[in-house]
Amino acid sequence: MKLHASGEDYLEAILVLHKKMGMVRSVDVARHLEVTKPSVCHAVATLRDGGFLTMDSDYFLHLTDVGREVAEHIYEKHRFFTDRLIEAGVDPVAAEKDACRMEHVISQESFEHLKNAYKTKEE
Repeated sequence: MKLHASGEDYLEAILVLHKKMGMVRSVDVARHLEVTKPSVCHAVATLRDGGFLTMDSDYFLHLTDVGREVAEHIYEKHRFFTDRLIEAGVDPVAAEKDACRMEHVISQESFEHLKNAYKTKEE
């Protein structure tokens, strides 16, 4: 299943919330992403059908191994771009928003080259 940017955002949100709170429900995701509960329910159903997450009997969301891998990759890109933009003098709020868009459009190959070039520059 090919994920769209919104699906990636949901997986990333679940990962971030899980790191912060331990257990995550749909309402937590709705608040975090500032979307409606029905939007989250639709996304959860789609992601569950795609094998990216599960929901237990208490309605807590859990990333599958595949879902966690996708979420970790997206979150890594998000942190990288946010940090670089802030270092360049961009307002942190704007940097977060811009990084969220950038993380979806860059290929993994280009991201790896950029990340490696930045590491080499720092060393």
